Amino acid sequence: MNIRQKQTEVVLRALNFNGALGKDSSGESYKVIVLDRFTKDIIAPLLRLNDLRKHGVTLHLMLENERQPIPDVPAVYLVQPSPSNIERITADAVAGLYDSMHLNFTVPIPSKLMEQLAAGVVKAGCLSRISKLYDQYLAFIALEPTLFSLGQPEAYLELNDPQARDYQIEAAVLNIVDGLFSVCVSLGVVPIIRCPRGGAAEHIAGALDAKLRDSLKSRTNLFSEGVLGLSASLSRPLLCLFDRNFDLTTVVQHAWTYKPLVHDILGLKLNRIALQSEASVPGPPGIHAGAGKKHYDVDDKDFFWEACGSHAFPKVAEEVETQLQRYRAAVDEINKKTAAGAGQDGAFDPDELLRRSTQNLMQAVSSLPELQEQKKVLDKHTNIATSLLGAIKMRALDQYYNVAEDLLVGKGDLQAVLKLLQSGKGAPMDKLRLALIYVLAQDGLPSDQELLELEAIMRSGGADVTPLQYVRTLKRNNLTGSGKMGAEVLGHHGGTAMASQNNLLDWADKTFGQGLSQVAKGVKTLLSSARQAPLAGCVEALMEGKAGSVEFESYAVFDPKLAPGRSSIERAKGPFREGIIFMIGGGNYFERETLLSWAQRCTPPRHVVYGATELLSGEEFVQQLSELGRRSGGR
Repeated sequence: MNIRQKQTEVVLRALNFNGALGKDSSGESYKVIVLDRFTKDIIAPLLRLNDLRKHGVTLHLMLENERQPIPDVPAVYLVQPSPSNIERITADAVAGLYDSMHLNFTVPIPSKLMEQLAAGVVKAGCLSRISKLYDQYLAFIALEPTLFSLGQPEAYLELNDPQARDYQIEAAVLNIVDGLFSVCVSLGVVPIIRCPRGGAAEHIAGALDAKLRDSLKSRTNLFSEGVLGLSASLSRPLLCLFDRNFDLTTVVQHAWTYKPLVHDILGLKLNRIALQSEASVPGPPGIHAGAGKKHYDVDDKDFFWEACGSHAFPKVAEEVETQLQRYRAAVDEINKKTAAGAGQDGAFDPDELLRRSTQNLMQAVSSLPELQEQKKVLDKHTNIATSLLGAIKMRALDQYYNVAEDLLVGKGDLQAVLKLLQSGKGAPMDKLRLALIYVLAQDGLPSDQELLELEAIMRSGGADVTPLQYVRTLKRNNLTGSGKMGAEVLGHHGGTAMASQNNLLDWADKTFGQGLSQVAKGVKTLLSSARQAPLAGCVEALMEGKAGSVEFESYAVFDPKLAPGRSSIERAKGPFREGIIFMIGGGNYFERETLLSWAQRCTPPRHVVYGATELLSGEEFVQQLSELGRRSGGR
């Protein structure tokens, strides 16, 4: 169930002309790789430039750009099968840009496009330049071993747009089904599927069920052992599909742990962060006139990122300082060893002294590269954490998080919200997100007076109130339709919680250029609430097979290994050790973290892979709500 490793193996096999991975392709097999925008995003988190060079890739080129001929060199194409891409590939073959062309498509190429390609190269007499053509089932982006995205921007907007045509919605659904099918093929699993009845989730589940069943018809199929060079899994995971409207609060709320903060505030994309370089003269955080950007990669090879990703931010600041102290101690120890024996008065045998000095020097040489690499990682996270600290101070994000948490456990009230909104702290988007949480967290619909008051504050602060109006209408429609508004609709969090701490951050007016641990010394670690996020609670009921629970009893069941219409709740009793949880309409690191936290608390621990149509920051999702509000005619 390591989805990142599985996808990397497929890409490397494609680079090796679809030969066995054990063979060395980096010798005389030099090649160029041609990508489109989507496959460039697939490759980015998996392989860096050095990795590509190890596998003989001398150049990586974009299909849409003009390219010069490179004679006597084969080209590996990894692209989507679209009409425009087929036109470019045909033109490349006609122009004779490369010695041979190995075509790899992210999903099976439709027969119409296959005919277009064949007609074009046959007519031009260049069929011989097309060496091989493969379907690779790569229509997703594997970011971590248990995290993937389909890279489909604004899927929530597409699927909820009141002005969308049927063919547009069907195209969006087809893309999601292709992506989920690719995930199943890469993992070598045929899951049992659960989803809420009605809406996009059930529609997508039905289409995926049919596609999987079609694939299983032949004795040797994509899920047979050894087919596609991947190993098939004997166990069957549970695939849970959810509509984003199941819980809007999680994607709007501010976060307080490291990975979700980096994603939400610093714009983490494809495991890469772009930070403004610090100006030579200290100034306001986040403002560096004329300064360039510095890029940092963070993935599962980064020991600090993996160890501290789920830690509350103050704990991260402490851990940076702890790791730096360990590094300094290790360097001091090496210096002592290499200096041992120097300056002695002859009491030692010169040969023995030479032997010890040589031994110490060899130990130092062998350990220095690892220490230097650790130092690079720690310097990187010092810079990242310092940028986060600047944003938290400038926007009072700790206070926004605290007030939102109180609302979600039923402790908050309008006065606390209004007090923070009118304090002058926070950006207009921060204020809008808190106002949305207030509307969503209520059991019913807030009064017209409350909403007018919130809207007036939003407008005075320069915020767009369209998302607030849209969510109010969405909630009102759900209340009218079902008579209640619970966790199953828009994410009302029930349950009790430990007391949240007031004044989470007691910021002194410190110089921003001080050491990170000194600046963050006044930070109090937030006591995480005892409430369970709606998605984690629902997944628990489905994976544990909790008879009597609303989710277990009411959710639809699809089993592609049975004839259509034969699936029953008996097939989904569980408990399931492995699950794939997919959010239609976008997800984020915070939601994924709540799932992993639940999975690790289970006995035995559950293995959960989280995916979404795209990974969104709170601001990006609110922008989609705003556009939906405009297309819906405002109020």
